[in-house]
Amino acid sequence: MFACVYSPDLKNYAALVNCAYAFSPLVEETAENTVVLDIEGCELLFGSPREIAKEIARQAAKLGLKANVAAAQNPDVAIHAARCFTGVTVIAPGKEAKRLGDLPLEALDSTLARVEADRAAEILETLGLWGIRSFREFAALPEAGVSERLGPEGVRLQKLARGENERPLLLSKPAPGFEKSIELDDPIELLEPLSFILARLLNQLCANLQAHGLAVDELRLRLKLEDKTEHERAIRLPFPMRDSRVFLKLLLLDIESHPPQLAIVAVSIACEPAKPRSIQNGLFQPLAPEPEKLELTLARLARLVGESNVGSPELVDTHRPGAFRIKRFIVKRESGRKTPRARGRGGERERGRLGEAPLSSLVRSPTRPVSPSPTRPFSPSLLGFRVFRPPLRAEVEAPNGWPTRIKAQARAGRSIRGKVLRLAGPWRTSGDWWAEDGWARDEWDVAVAGSEASQEKGTLYRIYRDLRSNGWFVEGIYD
Repeated sequence: MFACVYSPDLKNYAALVNCAYAFSPLVEETAENTVVLDIEGCELLFGSPREIAKEIARQAAKLGLKANVAAAQNPDVAIHAARCFTGVTVIAPGKEAKRLGDLPLEALDSTLARVEADRAAEILETLGLWGIRSFREFAALPEAGVSERLGPEGVRLQKLARGENERPLLLSKPAPGFEKSIELDDPIELLEPLSFILARLLNQLCANLQAHGLAVDELRLRLKLEDKTEHERAIRLPFPMRDSRVFLKLLLLDIESHPPQLAIVAVSIACEPAKPRSIQNGLFQPLAPEPEKLELTLARLARLVGESNVGSPELVDTHRPGAFRIKRFIVKRESGRKTPRARGRGGERERGRLGEAPLSSLVRSPTRPVSPSPTRPFSPSLLGFRVFRPPLRAEVEAPNGWPTRIKAQARAGRSIRGKVLRLAGPWRTSGDWWAEDGWARDEWDVAVAGSEASQEKGTLYRIYRDLRSNGWFVEGIYD
């Protein structure tokens, strides 16, 4: 026996499906407002088919559904009865043609007979020209004549009108649940016994993911504490993975960094399923460390130095020099090599830097006469810039507004001192004047004479004067 639940004004489809699964695991989701379930064997619990149909109707009412319920020996008969008769309908075996005989042909669902809508409309139009208006009249036609004039599609529709169309249910698979929980007999306060519980749940979860061919890109841990509060943690993975040992280590490291305040009485682990990643390594590419091991290493570093101090630097959308933030590190594989391009730190402000023009184009120090340089075609040179973090505090002589001599103590016992041979600048930048950490400074590129540098060219540095504190600093050196 089969039962059909039909709700014409359905607003909650999930409730309709749950109503069907409450009685049988064999459910077909026929349409957006129709489900069919196999009720064979339910007689032991509820009684006769009529009692089963009434119980299904009561369950639907509890879920807030206004539904029609029909039971029959044939699933297609139950579908037509539920859609055309209100309330609870039970059709006994052998009475299908009689109960459905008065239904109009417009109620015939051609999709149940695997007939396309256009072809079904053509057949119904032909039947209308013949004066056939109801299921009974269509069922009374000779099958041979229907086959000759309407083809195999007409024969299948006639069997549908007679209630003789036999087919198996197209079973719906319930949405897999990727969540595992356990309630503990005794509260847990130590990490070691908790690790055994987590390993058990993760093994079950990964086995379920393996059966569905899925991976995980987010883990959610919920710990119920003794005072009935919950301690929740979420771990966002950089790529989908499915290794229970890696998950266990990540969760333990996270719990060590963010321990619960009380003993644990229940544990629940849920995950966000995703398609597993597929990587094709190149024959001529160097081997890289496994991403799982890299993620564990990053988790250990985050526990030692803090989550906000581990990741990849990312430029901030601001003109503040050297501004950046730390974002989560994710390995990205590029499809091909890209030609490197020189990028300045800030648009038009970069024109005229030492790294973009010949040294002879710089303004010479007033203490040294400027000699004309021979005319030659412009060929920009690209220089690397090594930044001092933090910048070195310097003593600068600038009697006329521009630096003429500089002195600074560098790291590793080295010092920067000497006369400024050439210079370019200043470039003034400022911003965030309304905030406490606003900045305003004048930047210079200078060539400083020294023992290790050529007396004609000098060593190239970038220095700046903080206009708020009126102090001088060496920001870096050009390589």
